[in-house]
Amino acid sequence: MTEKMFMGSALCEAETDGSVTLPAFVREPLAVRSDGTTILVGSHEVDICLTGYDPGHAVELQEECRRRRLAEEGSKPGACHMRARRIFGLLHAISVDADGRCILPELLRRRARINDAVLVVGTGEAFELWAPQIALYGQDAGMRALASLSLEMRAA
Repeated sequence: MTEKMFMGSALCEAETDGSVTLPAFVREPLAVRSDGTTILVGSHEVDICLTGYDPGHAVELQEECRRRRLAEEGSKPGACHMRARRIFGLLHAISVDADGRCILPELLRRRARINDAVLVVGTGEAFELWAPQIALYGQDAGMRALASLSLEMRAA
């Protein structure tokens, strides 16, 4: 079961064109969950980062939107439409080559403020892509520590 989960973290280089080589802890579960040639990447619902999934996860995202819409029906008019636009309006299908390289679209890089490095963090069913400088000053103390240590190790 754990071979299907995105677990781990790595600080990766990001080229000026948005090219990033995904770490093994992303590539390996992706190959188990799908054919490994495509990922879905979109804006995180809360944090200033990106979230990545295997292509099949889009169905689960749609189901979650549907569940929330039914739960909120009448109490929060329009909330389900705003959520769906946030999730699917910025969701991109991105090709991954045999070496694990992909190109993050400029729109997403700008939204997450990713420049020359990206901190990739597994979250089980998904993974996050952070600009290390953003993670350094976020609300999550664990992410701040992870970003700090990753940048320190990169500099060494």
